[in-house]
Amino acid sequence: MNDLVRQHSSLDGADLEWLHLLVSEWQLLSDLSFADLVLWIPTRDDTRFVSVAQMRPNTGPTSYQDDMVGHLVPRGRRPMLDAALDEGRIVREGDPEWREEVPVRVESIPVRREGRVLGVIARNTNLLTVRTPSRLELTYLQSASDLAQMIAAGSFPFPGQQVDMDAAPRVGDGLIRLDADGYVQYASPNALSAYHRLGLAADLVGHHLGTTSAELAPSRGPVDEALSKVASGWAPREFEIEGDEGVIQLRAIPLKPKGPRIGSLVLLRDVTELRRRERELITKDATIREIHHRVKNNLQTVAALLRLQSRRMDSAQGREALNEAVRRVGSIAIVHETLSQNLDERVEFDDIADRVLAMVAEIAPGKVTGRRTGRFGILDAEVATPLSMVLTEILQNALEHGYGPGEQGTVEVSAVRSAPVPATESPGGRSPARLLVTVQDDGVGLPEGFDPHSAGNLGLQIVRTLVEGELGGSFDMVNAPGRGTQVILDIPVPATK
Repeated sequence: MNDLVRQHSSLDGADLEWLHLLVSEWQLLSDLSFADLVLWIPTRDDTRFVSVAQMRPNTGPTSYQDDMVGHLVPRGRRPMLDAALDEGRIVREGDPEWREEVPVRVESIPVRREGRVLGVIARNTNLLTVRTPSRLELTYLQSASDLAQMIAAGSFPFPGQQVDMDAAPRVGDGLIRLDADGYVQYASPNALSAYHRLGLAADLVGHHLGTTSAELAPSRGPVDEALSKVASGWAPREFEIEGDEGVIQLRAIPLKPKGPRIGSLVLLRDVTELRRRERELITKDATIREIHHRVKNNLQTVAALLRLQSRRMDSAQGREALNEAVRRVGSIAIVHETLSQNLDERVEFDDIADRVLAMVAEIAPGKVTGRRTGRFGILDAEVATPLSMVLTEILQNALEHGYGPGEQGTVEVSAVRSAPVPATESPGGRSPARLLVTVQDDGVGLPEGFDPHSAGNLGLQIVRTLVEGELGGSFDMVNAPGRGTQVILDIPVPATK
């Protein structure tokens, strides 16, 4: 819609925002009218109309099988559009049109904002299945007529009331029509069922909706003092009522077709199961975060015990082995600490990599400077945990074997993440994203004949097992150009959701 309005019309940003508000509401008008809606805007030279939006009803058959958005019609071809735009009134004159042997009643509703007519809504009703209307259908049509008059007068939609069409109740979910004093004139079967879920034993018709809703609110907690007023439909509001057996979501729409409020529409739906599932998810998320927090605490306790044990060791080799174990446990604890702060099982790995760098550098303070370039991005927990251990082992190995006594240097960790290759470009089908990690130091480099794939060092064995076994990637270790050692990790990364 934005592109069409800007390309063909002279409407400004405020006008376009008004049209967006209207379009966010007009599923309501379409369903109440049992009709298709098409929004037509005059072109910049005022010689044609362009259709910029379209809505089909959920409550009846469509009048348009084809998409109308983007169509241009010259002035004069559809006189009802001209009359609604020029005269600023709702136009209902004329006989039904026949479209592919289907009779269609056409009406034109001017869209007004601050006294100016911005465009016209063409309301098209398929008459093929018309029958004697029920009380429900009569209430729908009367409510649609009131809303149409409000649109023509510029009092609907309500400024600042952007509606989420996916989250708000719809006409078919449940509808209540109130008079000006807040008493129920009509309640649809779905609306009545929702109130029965709250504990209402009688019919709603003739009862004051605000008072009834306040009485059904739970006695175990404080009742919103404004509930009775809000549920009376005096202002456009969205709210929820929770009873002992259920929760209903309501949306009040004041009806002012001729200025003063003559009543209100209340749309509602039973959201008991939805809220129950949300609470379960919140509880589940909190439980998972608590588990990660406790695992982190337990790992830190283990690390503290190992550190205490190392201080009591007489053997330098034994102390160093325990210190290595402390760092391995610590790298896993860092991941669980990060997971305990998230709502899902994914982590921003850049922060973890920086903390691993700092932790390993504590082995010899001032000896080596660590830095990171590039971004790891967000990784799943099953990737982050082994990768943090791999980084710990590689960095620890670089510090222990890359520099002699008194030597200083720099260790750089770089990460490059590639996008997945589409199936059309890959002979074997879609290829996953890749994470290329390079750890390079400026130390003494590898000894002559060194083979990282067969070396018996425990750290390298851990790296090989984790990279090739758990992460499904590849690992290599070569002399860096100039001086030092370069470790290269190539890891497939599952797409983040």
